[in-house]
Amino acid sequence: MKVFINDVPLYIIPMEREIDREHYDLIIDAEKEKIRFDNLIDDVLIRKGSLADILDFYRFLSADKNKKLDSLACKVYDYANVIKGFKKEFKIVEAAGGIVTKKDKYLFIYRLKKWDLPKGKLEKKEKVETAAVREVEEECNVQVELGPKVCKTWHTYTRNGKNHLKKTSWFHMTLKEDKKMKPQKEEGIEKVIWVNKVELRTVLLTTYRSIRYVMKKFHEYQEGLITVKKTKA
Repeated sequence: MKVFINDVPLYIIPMEREIDREHYDLIIDAEKEKIRFDNLIDDVLIRKGSLADILDFYRFLSADKNKKLDSLACKVYDYANVIKGFKKEFKIVEAAGGIVTKKDKYLFIYRLKKWDLPKGKLEKKEKVETAAVREVEEECNVQVELGPKVCKTWHTYTRNGKNHLKKTSWFHMTLKEDKKMKPQKEEGIEKVIWVNKVELRTVLLTTYRSIRYVMKKFHEYQEGLITVKKTKA
């Protein structure tokens, strides 16, 4: 499971899974060393971690935006129960959004001083595919056609003193109509633009890591490196 906490990715990994240790700048054995989260920098791997370690990390990072840490991976025993225990700490929120293409361009919105992809929460009893299309069309005032699901992301946030864990499903969509395209101002969106492949590099420098991850998965999907299922609206 991959969760973004204050835009820092936390990977929760089963102990038996093989990973490339060369990727990490620091490796900690949680059974032998005390973990000092404030000392962590770059990419860190914690071996033999626990649910308590993961929750401690969540609380630390939620309170302190660690600018030095690029990612944290935590290998755990009893993976399924650790994931279950982690999710119990949050109110689960489901959302959906889209990577909308117009030939070789991508649709981006500008909100809260960041470039982002259009997305939003599901309404009561709403299907995820329906919500994805509705949110994109409402936020950008365009018409789109639903394509395959590309990936999902998880990220945490706190609202009204409660911890939330948002699961967002991302779909590829193609443009049908954009003559009246405009930002949904009441949702805090300032701009809606089409970005070509050259401009995309600049946009991705001023977006969230989770959105860079979505675009990475989208490019893998386009190149046939990942298999996706077709969806129905």
